[in-house]
Parts: sequence; C-alpha cells; structure tokens
Amino acid sequence: MSAPARGRTESPVESAQPQLELDISGMTCAACANRIERKLNKLDGVTAMVNLATERALVQGLGPQDAELAIETVEKAGYGAVVHDDEDDTWTQRAAEERTSSLRRRLAVSSLLTVPLGSLTLQLALVESLRFPGWQLVCVLLALPIVSWCAWPFHRATLRGLRHRSLSMDTLISLGATVSFAWALWTLVFPDRDAGYWLGFGRTPAGADAIYLDVAAGMVTFQLAGRYFESRARRRAGEVLHALGNLAVKQVRRVLPDGSTETIASEQLRVGESYLVLPGERFVADGKITEGSSSVDTSAMTGESVPAEVGPGETVLGGTTNLTGRLVVQAEAVGARTRLAQMAAIADEAQRRKSRVQKLADRVTQYFVPTAIVLALLVGLGWWLATGSPSRALAVGVAVLIIACPCALGLATPTALMVGVGRAGQLGVLVKGQDALETSGRIDTVVLDKTGTLTTGRMAVTDVITAEGLAPRDVLLPAATVERSSEHPIASAIVQLAADLPTVADQPAPVVTDFRALPGWGARALVDGEECVVGRIDALSRATTGSDTPDDEAWAVAAIEGAEDSGAVAVAVRRSGRLVGVITLADQIKPSARAAVEHFHAMGLSTVLLTGDSERVARAVAGQLGIEQVRARVLPDEKSAAVQQLRDEGRTVAMVGDGINDSAALATANLGIALGQGTDIAMKSADIIVVRDDLRCVVDAVALSRRTIRTIKMNLVWAFGYNIAAIPVAAAGLLNPLIAAAAMALSSVLVVSNSLRLRTYEPVG
Repeated sequence: MSAPARGRTESPVESAQPQLELDISGMTCAACANRIERKLNKLDGVTAMVNLATERALVQGLGPQDAELAIETVEKAGYGAVVHDDEDDTWTQRAAEERTSSLRRRLAVSSLLTVPLGSLTLQLALVESLRFPGWQLVCVLLALPIVSWCAWPFHRATLRGLRHRSLSMDTLISLGATVSFAWALWTLVFPDRDAGYWLGFGRTPAGADAIYLDVAAGMVTFQLAGRYFESRARRRAGEVLHALGNLAVKQVRRVLPDGSTETIASEQLRVGESYLVLPGERFVADGKITEGSSSVDTSAMTGESVPAEVGPGETVLGGTTNLTGRLVVQAEAVGARTRLAQMAAIADEAQRRKSRVQKLADRVTQYFVPTAIVLALLVGLGWWLATGSPSRALAVGVAVLIIACPCALGLATPTALMVGVGRAGQLGVLVKGQDALETSGRIDTVVLDKTGTLTTGRMAVTDVITAEGLAPRDVLLPAATVERSSEHPIASAIVQLAADLPTVADQPAPVVTDFRALPGWGARALVDGEECVVGRIDALSRATTGSDTPDDEAWAVAAIEGAEDSGAVAVAVRRSGRLVGVITLADQIKPSARAAVEHFHAMGLSTVLLTGDSERVARAVAGQLGIEQVRARVLPDEKSAAVQQLRDEGRTVAMVGDGINDSAALATANLGIALGQGTDIAMKSADIIVVRDDLRCVVDAVALSRRTIRTIKMNLVWAFGYNIAAIPVAAAGLLNPLIAAAAMALSSVLVVSNSLRLRTYEPVG
C-alpha cells in the first residue's frame, strides 16, 4: 500500500521543524534502511525517513547542532554517516563507486574460481580413477578465497544483523557457505565415518562429500552477481535530485532602486525584489512581470508546446526560459518555495516511499531463514540422540540445512528479472532497476503526457486556406518572408514549409524592411514595399485598419474557429490591407501513438491523458487516439497529486512522460517511463527509459513485464515445491550433503532455464 501524498505545507523543503540530512553508507537492502529508521526514531522527538535509492536519511526533530548524535546513532546500528552537503556530493558518490567496484572485483574472482572448482570436484568426486593425491586439498584451496574474501559482504551483513537480532538472505548465504566449507574440511580431516545414501542409487563413493564445496562457491557467485547489478541500479536511482538542483539558476541580476543591476547569488534574492532576465536566460524565481514583453518557453513546467506571450502583470515560473524580450520580474516565491524546489521535494519523497517496499524474497526469508536454521538444528540433535553418532547427526543436519536453503527461491526472482531486463534492452527499453520491470507487470492504468510523448512537440503546418482566386504559395510566400525574422516556433514551422515547396523556394528573395514584432499578436514588415502582417486575425485588423474584423472576412474567422476546435493553432495573413489566407498549425501526433493506445486497451489497461495544455487541445488529441480520461491544465506539482490520487483509488499507475514538468509525476507513479528524446531530468526521474522514438516500446515493456511476472511465479512454485518435498527426505537421513548439493544445483538450473525462455519474447511493433 502506498503512502499518502503529503501536502505542500508538510513538504521537507517547507517544514518549520528542525531537520538534518545525512548521507548513509553500508546499506544493502530495504531491511538496512528500516533498521536505521528504527534506531533514529527511538531518539526523543525524532521522525526519520531513510531513502535507500539516494542513500540518505532525512531526520526531522534534529538540527545541525545535533549532527554528532545522529551520526553516532547510525554508526551504532552498524552503518556509516556524514552530514549531507548540497554543494558537495562526492562522499555519497565515492561510497557508491567503492561499493560497486568492490562487488565487481569479488564477483570476478568468484566466477573465475567457481568454474574450475565445479568441473574438478564433479569429475574427481564421482570418478575414483581420476583422483590424484591431495585432490581434496586442491578443491579446498580453490574454494577458500570464495567463501572468505568474496563472500565477506554477506558475512559482514550477517554479523551486523546478529548483533541487532535480525536475519536475512545474507544470513543463509553466509551460513550455507560457512557450513559447507567446514563440512568439506571435516571430511578431509576425518575421512573415516559412516557413508551416506544417494537416493535411488545406494551408498555414496568414499570421500564424495567434498563435492559440497561446489555448492558454497556457486551460492556465493550467484548472490554476488545479483548484488552487483542491484548496486549499479541503485546508483542511478537517486540522480533526479542532483539533476533538479542543476536546473536551478545559480546567479541573478538584481535590479536596484536607481534602475541599475548587480549580479548576486540566487540565494540572496528576496521576495519583493526585482530581477532582470535577458533573452535565452531562465527565470530564477516565481514572480510577476513589471517591465517588458516576451515569449516564454513554459514547456519545462507546464507542458505547453506553444510558447506563452507574456507582458506586465503576468506570472512567470522559475525554471522556465525567456525567449525573445527583456523582462523585469518582481519575485514572489524564492528558494525552497518555488515550484521547481517543490518538484524536487515531491520527487525525493516519492522515491523514498518506493524504496521502502520490501522485496518478496526478503518477506519470505524473514520467516523461512530462522525456520530452516532451527529445523536443521532440531533434526541434527534428534539424530544424535537417536544414534549416538555425532558424525551421522552432523551429516543429516547439514543435508537439511542445505536442502532447506532457498537458493532456488533466491534465484527465482532475480534471474527472471535479469533476463527480462536484458531482452527489454534489445527492444529499446532501458530498465534502471529489476524492481521496475517487476512493477510494470502489475500496472492497470497508464497515464500519458501529451507534448513530446503522444505528440512530437514541434509545430507543423496542417493546412493553408486561401482567399478566392489565390494559391497556397500566395499566402506562404509573404508569411514566410515576414516570419523569417522571428524566432517563434510557429514562425519556424511556416518558414520550413515554405522552404520545402519548390513553387516558393524558386521565387527570388524579396526585400524585407521595417520588421516589427507584435508581442502576443504576431509580426509585420514591408515586403518589396508592401505591408504584410501575420498573426491573430483581430490583431491584423487592428494593425491595418484600426477596427475589428470586417464582415467580408467571416470565412477566415470560421476557418480559424474550426481549426482551434480541433486543437490546432491558426494565423491569418494580410497583404496590402487584404486578407489573403489562413495557415493552421498543430503539434503532430506521433505515428506510433494510436497503435500504442489500442494495445493498452487490448491488454485491459485504462488510459489517462495528463497535460498542462488547454482542455480543448487535450480533448482533441484524446479523441483522435481514443484515450478514455482527460485531465488538462495541470501544473507539475498538480500532476504528481493527480497520479497520487489514482494510486489512492487502488490503481497501479504507470506514468509516461518526457519533460521536466513530468519528473515529479514520474517519481510519484508506481512506475515512471520516460522517452529517450526527453529531458535529462525526466529520464533520471523514471524507472524505465524508452530509447526508440516509438510508443509501442512502452507496450513491449508492459507485455514483457507481465510475461516476466508469470515466469517468476512458476519459478517460485518450483522453488517452494522443491524445498517442501526434499526437506522430509533429508530429515529422514536418506540424503547426504552431496546429494543435497546436487539436488539444490538441479533446482537452480531449472529456475535459470525457465527464466531464459524470456529471451524469445517478440515485440508488438
């Protein structure tokens, strides 16, 4: 069950309560994060939340002066901690890099030694004629680095857990490797003992128990591989906060009372002060324009594909970009209270909630691990009392411990997910973490951004409507000539189309003079001495006649209204006082969008269009694609709230987006899917990145995930069935450790083989 969304007044960036942020090192799983939380929460008046993905702890109730107390508490739990520095994140990065590098080195050594060890022990243990003097000692020496240095992360986690009275999969891995290696040494030092039984074949060959080293090596190698890939995925999971921080403007030109400006750090700007923004620069704070007019690219915050025309009295948001004019803005929200900062806080909290979800294996081993250990001890003790033979009791107890050790259970989920992730990568779908693929197989609702996701995000001319007796080139030529001096996206689309038409491109270049932009209305210029105006039809009328639109131009008004009803943008063109035509433009729907939505519906998924665009445009796009629900004019923090509302209704939500404005929603959803052509921040917020510019890849991600979940369930059924069936046989003394090892290896092979079938998945596109 997801945690409820927190209101803005409770956001970490706005909390009036003292708080401290720590960088944590040494965490390996969600149990570690929970353990640290419990320790910190025992302090008086403290509420702590630990984010495994970002490896940070937010401690509310303690201030910077209490840093030593917080760090000491974390260290007593067995982990490292330092106070987080927003300006210097090298400590966290270095710790993550060192952990990943350490796992990579241990995995490499373990893999290189396990292969010859497995081959050698299998041949020499079962074929007595191949044995040579000291063969068991050679096997022990090959296994020693694996069960000691390579397996040290598991031993360390086990010792730390035992000190705090907790068990995990690390405990079984450590215990299994230690006991198996100890048993091999026992057989080497005390070779004369009762022989065990190989179920179905009778007594085992003398000395064959040494093959049990193969189990210890294989167990450690498999688990190191899973831990290494998990560590790599976690390093990428927390990058969104760093990316959002980089988006913020570091310096600002503050306007002084005498009209001059001074450059200061953005943190020094206060509410009520004015600052200057030149074309091409980003706004540092939310506020109102007091001087100037311009076009503003708001796509980063609202998703609007068309730049907004702004002037005095209108509001702008920090993080958006000034395109054309010089603006003076009076700050109304600065620092942590800007929408951009709120997006960072929402994304952080959403990731923290997701990082606390326990994996299935952790939940199972919470009960299975202590049960297996106690069962092995009881069985061994029972045989000792019944037979009086410590050797026989130890053999049976070890067999029970190993046959009960859920290695197949530990492999059931990660192997299927690993193969699924690999196959997804071949199809152009990059999965940041294996848990993301698992989550995507459970979604029932797909929330789609519009601009850049369902549409190209680029304006294109859809139609040219001309006055009677004129051809399209008679409209495009003067319009493109005027708009060539403008940087507006609508102007670029008109110029591009004109350049692609031979009938226009072959014309001699006209002479353009007296160009003037009409902010919020259009543009005008003299083309070969004739006045030409391009823009809104009412603007054209005022610019040329000083009156409203004439009645004889009603055809143009009807054309413009029809275009706007369908979600398009329309501009009129007037030359020498005569209205010559209307050009309609629209953000084009991607070719793969309709097929993707149809596939979603065929899979039983609900679809929702969530956009900052107008209701009319959103409805038009949704109608063309068959999307069921529409939520328009939604700002970034409201997008996150809308996604959380769907989750609160009991839905499992996937959010598909591409922009900065989608980052908080991507992090809030159960599954965030970003398009590879989108912004860097959106991709860092997402769990899955679609590299190909084809929305059907999102369908592939969901379909492949569902198949992966089915494979995991099959693996789990086998893993549990194997343990349940084999434990009584081992407890009855019918399996010696050699047979238990072989059975466990066979179980693991079956699980891995079943997972490898995912490589045959074929894409829908």
